[in-house]
Amino acid sequence: MASTVAVIGILAASATLVAGLSAVGAAAIHSQRLAGAADTSALAAADTVTGLAAGEPCDRAADLAATAGAAVAVCDIDGFVVTVTVTARFGVFATSATARAGPPPG
Repeated sequence: MASTVAVIGILAASATLVAGLSAVGAAAIHSQRLAGAADTSALAAADTVTGLAAGEPCDRAADLAATAGAAVAVCDIDGFVVTVTVTARFGVFATSATARAGPPPG
């Protein structure tokens, strides 16, 4: 009887640990996807600013962010340098990532 209770306790603890680690893993994946969306959006906007691509830089960034399931919250253009902040939902949490693209300083 005592071993049955111990086994049930170990299984419950293991299930709780697996659920917690799964949530942490999902959050890490979401974070990396959002960072990738910010990177590609900033690069596309910078290409548009420098004339390598046609269109409006911030609109191009918004289009690419939308394909990744994110929205552009901030699109700041300073010369040829573009800073883009994208946001997305992760469960009940609002998350964001920022990326900057343009020519090297100097």
